[in-house]
Amino acid sequence: MQKAKGGGVLSIALALGATFCAISAFANPSTSPIPHVVTKNGRHALLVDGAPFLMLGAQVNNSSNYASQLPKVWPMLDRLHANTVEVPIAWQQVEPIEGRFDFSFLQTLLDQARAHDKRVVLLWFGTWKNTGPGYTPDWFKLDDRRFPRMKTRDGKVHGVHSPMFSATMEADKRAFVAMMTYLKKHDPLNTVILIQPENETGSYGSPRDFGAEANRLFNMAVPTELTRALRKPAGTWSAVFGTQADRAFNTWHTARFVGEIAAAGKAVKPLPMYVNASLADPTKVPAVSDVASGGPQQDTLDIWKVAAPAVDFAAPDIYDRDENHVALYLDGFVRPDNALMVPEIGNAAEYARFLYAALGRGAIGFSPFGMDDTGYLNYPLGAKLLDAPTVGAFANKYALFAAMGRDWPRIAFERPTWGTARPDDGSSRSKVMGEWSVTASYGEWQMGLKEWTWIKTEAPSWATQPVGGAVVAQLSSDEFLVAGDHVRMTFSPRAGAAAGGIVLRVEEGRFQNGEWLMDRVWNGDQTDYGLNFTDRPVWLKVKMGRYR
Repeated sequence: MQKAKGGGVLSIALALGATFCAISAFANPSTSPIPHVVTKNGRHALLVDGAPFLMLGAQVNNSSNYASQLPKVWPMLDRLHANTVEVPIAWQQVEPIEGRFDFSFLQTLLDQARAHDKRVVLLWFGTWKNTGPGYTPDWFKLDDRRFPRMKTRDGKVHGVHSPMFSATMEADKRAFVAMMTYLKKHDPLNTVILIQPENETGSYGSPRDFGAEANRLFNMAVPTELTRALRKPAGTWSAVFGTQADRAFNTWHTARFVGEIAAAGKAVKPLPMYVNASLADPTKVPAVSDVASGGPQQDTLDIWKVAAPAVDFAAPDIYDRDENHVALYLDGFVRPDNALMVPEIGNAAEYARFLYAALGRGAIGFSPFGMDDTGYLNYPLGAKLLDAPTVGAFANKYALFAAMGRDWPRIAFERPTWGTARPDDGSSRSKVMGEWSVTASYGEWQMGLKEWTWIKTEAPSWATQPVGGAVVAQLSSDEFLVAGDHVRMTFSPRAGAAAGGIVLRVEEGRFQNGEWLMDRVWNGDQTDYGLNFTDRPVWLKVKMGRYR
């Protein structure tokens, strides 16, 4: 096998290139290949222009979906080193009069995104936006006879529209298909790489529709296709799902609604489509009154997979600063049948560390919310101020991965990866990768050990701050790619491994078009106390070895 400069493994890149050439062979050579998600050995990749693409995203604020606001968006994306912008397209915006469509903003967005060399994720704000109908057209909102809202258990009208009625779904679908038809005609280069049909579906305050039609269906048997897929016995919703019956019922019908809309859009232009979740407590099965009932939370994904096969994956919207909770959310959505992406996460600086945790689990994309200069701040969910340190917390990591925007996702698709963010208590985290143990520790200087007593020392200024993390890819049995910030990484033989294991060589550099380019070798002070990453994240290639 041919070796890359500096001892890198070029054979990995060559094999990957052959794989993706084969995958892309069916694309029409006169146009850009349609983006799509591929899965192999339980790992996932988003292919854009026929090759793996890492979405370094930024989602604008909800009301930034107008041409007048876009000049306040692009400078922020450049500061972040983002390659993708997530932007709402509101139903009320494109169909203000029933049957008459206006896609002028969408065209402006496409034109400006191309001019600024950014990809686009469109967020369809239709029947549901944060479980509510706020982005539906006025003519839809005011007609509760054609488009009924849910009824609560005591017969009152709930604010959320019911998923039980075909008139609602058909009206939403018609507008969504019109948008996809416009995209097919006006976006042959596939500036738009992903579509999110609806936004944070479900309902708070009532676990399902208790209207007459909903009650009739609730008292019938659970559809056979669902009980078979879940390996549950036949029976009514109450018999099969017990205390979660109302929520399971609403999940099934909500997912069927969204799935049909997604399928209709894909029939026009088969872009990958995902749904996002307003999350439930990751440590327990939630009470039905405490969750967006019907949404694709981590414990209802199996229902969504059966009910909405046209949806490519479900994704978590993370506004929880607790590192343990974030890890549980990520673990709940990374599955062999579900690509991991974080389409929304808080934009406060402490959320930036979770990029490492997400990418180490194979995430195909990551996007903090509210990243524009319109002046809106969603504290306490996000930052109090989008100042330089806050933006920089994301930007320095994005710049690191932007330098390997095609190489990292190729490697992560083929090789084992691990990522970790600083725990709230500052404790270390370890992972066994093959014959080696990799440990991330926090609150240490670049030189020395915490346990030293012979010289006076003090903890670094960031020791107690919620910053730091690392990501590791195993390139071969003894070779690793690692990056991070505010973290010490140590590599050692795993428990029970043969003696004589050492760090043989550490190179700083990067992969470029599949080839490792070395900038310098780390040694001496830079390796005697582990590999210490400061506030300047870099890529290191670590070669382990054994002496006899």
